[in-house]
Amino acid sequence: MPRIAVVPGSFDPVTLGHLDVVERAAKLFDEVHVVVTHNPDKQAFLPVVEREQLIERAIEEARIEGEIRIANWSMGLLVDYCQQVGAQVLVKGIRTSTDLAYETPMSIVNRNLAGVETIFMLPNPENAHVSSSLVRQVSELGGDVSPYVPRAVATFLQQR
Repeated sequence: MPRIAVVPGSFDPVTLGHLDVVERAAKLFDEVHVVVTHNPDKQAFLPVVEREQLIERAIEEARIEGEIRIANWSMGLLVDYCQQVGAQVLVKGIRTSTDLAYETPMSIVNRNLAGVETIFMLPNPENAHVSSSLVRQVSELGGDVSPYVPRAVATFLQQR
């Protein structure tokens, strides 16, 4: 039975921190699904289709090896997606104690609902401060986001 993991997030836009988590997950699991999720509490910056395309380009540029699939999920629980594809694990990047406090109750509920475990990955120090919201703010104010995002994303945002 293949070991399948899901790396969920809004990826709005995908950052170097996200890519780091995907790359490390791809080394641990036979198959990794990068799943663009909808957060009803946030106003999306980029449409889901563009986020999926940018993730795909970023993974190609970074030459991340492994069986990686890109999808989106906006209906139902994320564990429903996990069960649909046979994933036993969610992999989430944790930058701060605030992230951990937010993610812990969800991980417990996901385990209780569907037996899906959650693995938390700490960021590489050079990416610990990077978030999609920071990238959006810098980009919208005309700043250079290239230190924080894959080249495909930086180019896309500059042309926007």
